[in-house]
Amino acid sequence: MLYTSQWLCVLAAVAMSSTCPGLYCGRMMVNGSVEGECGVCPRGERANIQKVCERCTESPELYDWLYLGFMAMLPLVLHWFFIEWYSGKKSSSALLQHVTAMLECSMSAVVTLLVTEPVGTLTIRSCRVQMLSDWYTMLYNPSPDYVNTLHCTQEAVYPLYTIVLIFYAFCLVLMMMLRPLLVKKIACGLGKSDRFKSIYAALYFFPILTVLQAIGGGLLYYAFPYIILVLSLVTLAVYMSASEIQNLVAKKKRLIVLFSHWLLHAYGIISISRLDKLEQDLPLLALVPGPALFYIATAKFTEPSRILSEGGSGH
Repeated sequence: MLYTSQWLCVLAAVAMSSTCPGLYCGRMMVNGSVEGECGVCPRGERANIQKVCERCTESPELYDWLYLGFMAMLPLVLHWFFIEWYSGKKSSSALLQHVTAMLECSMSAVVTLLVTEPVGTLTIRSCRVQMLSDWYTMLYNPSPDYVNTLHCTQEAVYPLYTIVLIFYAFCLVLMMMLRPLLVKKIACGLGKSDRFKSIYAALYFFPILTVLQAIGGGLLYYAFPYIILVLSLVTLAVYMSASEIQNLVAKKKRLIVLFSHWLLHAYGIISISRLDKLEQDLPLLALVPGPALFYIATAKFTEPSRILSEGGSGH
């Protein structure tokens, strides 16, 4: 009798699963019973193995927070780059603009967390990312009869997809509220046409970042640790080759740039290792200053003037 009841439960589960095709279609749970037809789950819910829409109640993993941190760093780094690019060497307003940009992004991050469920707290609940297709549910709408499509597009990675877009929107609003007034008052050393160029640049890169998240969010989720490492190594090599090695420690600005790259190296290493095993992963952080020390140690052997002089003396 027990065996028969278990078999009936299995058959019921199979029947329920068969009525909901596709990876992300599910049915609603109302008052403890499954009701309704198969379709898209409400926001903040996801179809489980039994094809029943289940509320997302888990907390984001460390890797999820690192991904959100990476996406939050992108506009801040771009702000700093264009502020430095358009401020000019004699402008004393660059530092204050850097601080303002950090303030804008920090306030946007806090507000974004506060408006995300649970509202009013700095914590969020999420659905666990299981595979790459979770980011592109619109590509997996099933057609049971090969004619009609059952639309089950949803945010299966709630809220990792939309929270980044909300953050960018707040960044843009705060920038337009704070930065023009600040730049108008303090950027006196620049021409009228150059004062607002860093703001104009942001009006270009925010739509680009939005499209990047909308189209490539899933790819970035799995690739961002390696992107951080590669870009930080390349930019560090370019910066050090353009700087004088003997003045690297003497100038505070160059030290700040160097330590910033080291922080990015550490961020990428932690993202790759995820600190699953602390005793094995933490020693990897000792590799952070390696590229800079290697460059400093070998720069004298690749000095262009020395190579040219040795080549000339050889002839």
